[in-house]
Amino acid sequence: MIANTEPAALNPRQQISGSEGTPNDARRATEGVTPIKFGTDGWRAVIADDFTFENVRRVAGAIASYVLKHEDPSRGLIVGYDTRFGSARFARAAAEVLAGAGIPVKLASDHSPTPAISLAVKSTGAAGGVVITSSHNPWNWNGVKFKAKFGGSATPAIMKVIEQETAAGAAPNGKHADIEEVDLKPAYIRAVSRFADLDLIAKARFKFAIDSMYGSGRCILAQIFKDHGIDFVAIRQEVNPLFPEINPEPIEPHVRMLQETVVREHCHAGFATDGDADRIGAVAEDGSFVDSHKIFSVLLEWLLRRKQWPGEVVRAFNTTRMLDRIAAKHGRKLNECAIGFKHIADLMMDREIVIGGEESGGIGYSRYLPERDGILNSLLLANVLAEEKKPLGALVASLQKEYGRHFYGRRDLHIPDDIKFGAIERAKSESTKRLGKYGVIKKEGLDGIKFFLDAPTHGNGAEAWILFRASGTEPLLRVYAEAASPELVQEILGTGEAFVQAA
Repeated sequence: MIANTEPAALNPRQQISGSEGTPNDARRATEGVTPIKFGTDGWRAVIADDFTFENVRRVAGAIASYVLKHEDPSRGLIVGYDTRFGSARFARAAAEVLAGAGIPVKLASDHSPTPAISLAVKSTGAAGGVVITSSHNPWNWNGVKFKAKFGGSATPAIMKVIEQETAAGAAPNGKHADIEEVDLKPAYIRAVSRFADLDLIAKARFKFAIDSMYGSGRCILAQIFKDHGIDFVAIRQEVNPLFPEINPEPIEPHVRMLQETVVREHCHAGFATDGDADRIGAVAEDGSFVDSHKIFSVLLEWLLRRKQWPGEVVRAFNTTRMLDRIAAKHGRKLNECAIGFKHIADLMMDREIVIGGEESGGIGYSRYLPERDGILNSLLLANVLAEEKKPLGALVASLQKEYGRHFYGRRDLHIPDDIKFGAIERAKSESTKRLGKYGVIKKEGLDGIKFFLDAPTHGNGAEAWILFRASGTEPLLRVYAEAASPELVQEILGTGEAFVQAA
């Protein structure tokens, strides 16, 4: 059954007001305008503060300039959007700029998952895709993602060019091209459904809980399950741009409603997707949260042992090293990359990758798209449960027994830039050789600063590490840690936070 599927009424005082303005066809002056800096997957900002129609048009102009110079503009662009405040109108504004530069646009007719835009780019041969979304950020944020012609996160090289075009105020004009509205979801549903054995899932008679977190994945997984006779209960499927009481990020504490639903409805697992449905989180049959590291590990073990898909493995710098142990057992090369799925996509362009993933719940496959996809991964997880004939918690326990106990934690520290960058400099310093009572065995600096610590492994458990990584776009520093027990993880995180705050 599906709960709460009707759009919720909004408090008028919470609506976004103000004129959308008109497109500025002249080249924009760069003096006195807000700098736009791109992060690991595009640009994000607070709505009506920096995320304005004018700034969206600036970014769209830069994307148009990139496409005109480096791609075949006649192939057009796909433009999609999520369920956030004003996303449909921001998408229309971006589409008008792109079409005004002479680039044909296919504009989504409804909220669509980001991976649906990526699939449409690849399957139609488009020059790229633009998505109005702020993914997992709080309700008052929005953003712009750019998807490259190969159907995945644009490479670092592409994003650098677009950032430069934005800074230069690029706003090309041309013969106005057409804007065609299209429904991107049917083709997407057909594509992801082919990757899972839905008949086997139905025969297993497991029950699943689905949480779309008010995001653009709403009703899609529920529809697939319904069409194939798979038992499920769905929550938070309605459009509500306030994302009441949560950020649309599939981690604790935002998955609490899903945890309660799994226990109350006697489900064998629960799946959550983020605001634009490209990330996954999960809940075990007892209501415990299953983080992205365990999801990645379950899928990797299944693909290598059961499916024997060919290719190498790639993980981001801040993910579990259990993956290293699984890859080594099956004789697969493991690649480590910087944080951000665009770096994984870059590797997928270079070689065959059986699976690639990151800490935030983004997981993808070369044989599908160089793109993360929360709905696809929910289907594959359901497939693993059906084939192994075990609920999700039992699968995680099996991994912990075979590959050692690995536990993970993260703290987001909202601190001023001087404290943030001061902590990073102290972490880099050769004089920093201890973190609390633990010696630093070695340091790595691929993306942030990671300490490997001489902490207990409790047998064959995880080698302890902590990572300090400063956001390049927000007054935020994230601290990540992995160790052989939950208590040790929290101890290390606490010590790390104290290190950051120390003058």
